[in-house]
Amino acid sequence: MTNDLHEPLSDEQVAFFQKEGYLGPFPAYSEGEIDDIWRRARLKTFDHSKSVFGKAENTKDPISSYDRHLDIDELADHVCHPAIVSKLQRLIGRDVACWRSEFFPKYPGDEGTDWHQGDTFAGLNGGKDALRWPEGSQEGGTVTVWTALSDVTLDMGPMGIIPGTQHSRFYDESKAASYSQDKHGLVKNGVARGFYGYDYRELQVDPNWTPDESKAIYFTMKKGEFIIFWSTLLHGSLPHLGETSTPRLGYVSRYVPTSVKVYPDADTLTEFGRTVTLEQYGTVIAGGEDAYGHNRVRSCTTRGKPFNRIA
Repeated sequence: MTNDLHEPLSDEQVAFFQKEGYLGPFPAYSEGEIDDIWRRARLKTFDHSKSVFGKAENTKDPISSYDRHLDIDELADHVCHPAIVSKLQRLIGRDVACWRSEFFPKYPGDEGTDWHQGDTFAGLNGGKDALRWPEGSQEGGTVTVWTALSDVTLDMGPMGIIPGTQHSRFYDESKAASYSQDKHGLVKNGVARGFYGYDYRELQVDPNWTPDESKAIYFTMKKGEFIIFWSTLLHGSLPHLGETSTPRLGYVSRYVPTSVKVYPDADTLTEFGRTVTLEQYGTVIAGGEDAYGHNRVRSCTTRGKPFNRIA
């Protein structure tokens, strides 16, 4: 499913997304544009002086990569990119909030990522909901936009999804998975798949269930392209086989309607063995407006750059 940069989603594409749970890849940037953006942004990722969660000492800490759109100009522009937000408005409505972004690098030899779903995002957060949809809503989770900062070939550990699985919940996030560095390098169904120190199988509703990987689709992509999918869609990735020395680089931004409560009743976030304050955190209104006032909202980055909201 592809279309041109400025072409809106068709009714057929919207129906496909509702049924299968994904769309794309779509182009957002030319190869030269994404190379320039990433060259400038990458240098800034090493400076955590204005990042909202800082950096832990002497640990490989995924939280340090969270929400860098809140302090890096190029990423602030990216999460509000018209090619992305205009499509999201057709899928989840005019009023769109970006509530999280993060990097997903996969280096030569790195294991794949467990099949998983994200609904409330409580499973890694000590059982506390990170997202709470309005009571009675038929939806859940978040719409994820996965943008390739490098070319992605099949041997580099591409993203994979199992179409249509967003309609069922195979995991119970209220169980709260336990974190341990010893949980790297686990082999599941013959493939080395981990989850950054968690074993996502701990959250399975049925301990004996296994995903039907025969139905999986893996996305080979050109740098500057993005895919869109529900976080409640079963998704994961393959290992980077090391056939090339080039890392696979992905940047993910996550969106919900502004009616969804983000980190409700919480002042801290606990994941990957670390607790951080939400004092400087805020959602970004990427499209439309916030008529609810549920959430912390940032109108500009921690360095004072305004976000380019789409009406």
